[in-house]
Amino acid sequence: MGDKTKTLTFKELKKQANDIRVSIIKMVEAAGSGHPGGSLGLADIFTALYFDVMNCDPKNPDWGERDILLLSNGHCVPVQYATMAHAGFFDTKELITLRKHKSRLQGHPERHALPGLENTSGPLGCGLSQACGMALAMRMNKQTNRYIYVVMGDGELDEGNVWEAAMLAPKYNLNNIIGIVDRNNIQIDGPTENIMPLGDLKQKWEAFGWNAVDIDGNNIEAVISAIDMAKAVKEKPTVLIARTTPGKGVSFMENDYHWHGVAPNADQAKVALDDLHELGAKIESEHE
Repeated sequence: MGDKTKTLTFKELKKQANDIRVSIIKMVEAAGSGHPGGSLGLADIFTALYFDVMNCDPKNPDWGERDILLLSNGHCVPVQYATMAHAGFFDTKELITLRKHKSRLQGHPERHALPGLENTSGPLGCGLSQACGMALAMRMNKQTNRYIYVVMGDGELDEGNVWEAAMLAPKYNLNNIIGIVDRNNIQIDGPTENIMPLGDLKQKWEAFGWNAVDIDGNNIEAVISAIDMAKAVKEKPTVLIARTTPGKGVSFMENDYHWHGVAPNADQAKVALDDLHELGAKIESEHE
C-alpha cells in the first residue's frame, strides 16, 4: 500500500527542508566534492514531493502503484539522498558515505544501487525523455492514477534532447507528467543568461504545447498548490518554472555560481551550519 497521509503542517515541512539542508552540507563537506548550490535550492521542492505530494511508500519502494520522481540534473542528487533518508527510505547515517568507494550514494544517481531511485542520470537532458517513455508505458498498462515528476535544471535546458521530449509529451497528451524546472539562473560556468540565454521560459514551454506555471520554488505551500492545480489539467502536460535561490539558507553560497559544484571545507561548512541552525530557530519561532 502507499503512504499518502499528509500529516505535516507547513511549519513542520519547512523544518524538514532545513534539516535536509543541514544534511546536504554535512555530506558534501565529508565527501570533499559535490554540488551544494542546486541541492540546497531544491530542498523545499523535494520536501514537498516526498513528504506531501507523492504517492509512495519508503518501506515498499517498488510498490506498483507508486508515483515516480526522476532527477534529470543528476549532479543535484545530494538533495534526493538527504530527502529520501529523512523520509525513511534508508538510515540517515548512510548519508556520510556520499561519493565514497562502494557507497550506494554516488555523485550521480544509479537506480540499481539504491531502492527508491527511479533513474540513472549523469548525462544531462535525459530525464524528460525517460518520463515520456514511462508515461506511455503506464498508459499501455491502463495505470491512470500515477504521476511522473521530472526535475530539470535550467542550465540543462541547453540540451536539445529536452526539447525533443517537450514536443513529444503534448503530442500524446501525457498529462500525468509534471515537469519542474529549477530556475536558479546559474550553471557551472556562470549565470545561465550569459552562457545560453533562456529567455521567457513560461512562454517557451507554452509554445511547445505545455501548461506552464511560474512559481516560487522555495515556498513549500506554493509548490504543493501548483502541483494540485497541475493535476486538474487533463488536456496537456504541465511544467512548473520554479524560481529558486541556489545555495538557499547559506549566506555565502546564495546566488553564487561558484558553489554550483564545489564542496565547502571544514571552516566553510561550520559557517554554513551556523546559518542553517539560525534559520531553523527562526522557523521554530514562527506561528502556524
